[in-house]
Amino acid sequence: MRALSHPNPRKFLQGATRIENFCPTIGTEVEGVNLVKLTPEERDELALEVARRRVLVFRGQDDFFEAGGEFWKEFGSYFGRLHVHPTGGHPEGLPEIHMIYRDENTVYYDTDNITRGMWHTDMSHERQPPGLTAFFLFAHPESGGDTFFTSGVEALKRLSPGFVEYLRTLRQIQSAVDPIQVTRNGTRSRNIRRPCVTTIHPLVRRHPVTGEESLFLNPEATKGILGYKKQESDLILNFLYDHIAGGLEGQMRVKWAPKTVVLWDNRVTMHSALFDFAGSPERRHGARITPQAERPIPALDGLQLH
Repeated sequence: MRALSHPNPRKFLQGATRIENFCPTIGTEVEGVNLVKLTPEERDELALEVARRRVLVFRGQDDFFEAGGEFWKEFGSYFGRLHVHPTGGHPEGLPEIHMIYRDENTVYYDTDNITRGMWHTDMSHERQPPGLTAFFLFAHPESGGDTFFTSGVEALKRLSPGFVEYLRTLRQIQSAVDPIQVTRNGTRSRNIRRPCVTTIHPLVRRHPVTGEESLFLNPEATKGILGYKKQESDLILNFLYDHIAGGLEGQMRVKWAPKTVVLWDNRVTMHSALFDFAGSPERRHGARITPQAERPIPALDGLQLH
């Protein structure tokens, strides 16, 4: 919000040696900007640019990787109170740093579906889901393990005005019951830190800074539309899930390289990791910094919701 009053809200990019958009609607790749050296004002500008472009990919971040856990915690805390994952692993003494690990021996949760990829937003079931999120890999496959992102803003824009008006009136029930139950029966059962949270969120939310409206739903956590019977709810949600998955106009793909840091706005994007390296001896090992944002703002404040 503060960066909106800056004379040049993109000043933090002035030293960049390369700035390249992935596509018109989402994603920008940046080289030559050192995230460690950003001033508070430049961090504000960074947050605004992430909100506007949805995803920023920073290459060559040697200093960021070498700075270590305490810096990562301080960096993330600038953008909000850090979320502590209810079940995930973390470095010793740093529960705010969520670790991601996959290798040939990893048990994947989903073995019943054709693909293990699933579009989702991180921890969307929380009362205050994350906003600006940072993710980086310490090890990644030479080929595979890419991350896809898609814009909830663009997905909403592609729908007809009358249908969007209807979606604005809907609220969803979100819960992390299923992931926690899976964890409870698996090797991470010792990591369960708190009981499941169930929340009611709007299906369409408004970004507090840009004012843009975005679809906000999560196949991993959305249990149904409030007040609707299961078949009615499934009909709407499955259409939206298919619409998001098929919306190539709002999608981008990040190929990981050493010393890469990806920042995205979890309010207005969904993402999916590609596990196409399953069965290979390579690892995909990384960390996520997850500042919490505001409670989701309905697209139409004051409107009577179903």
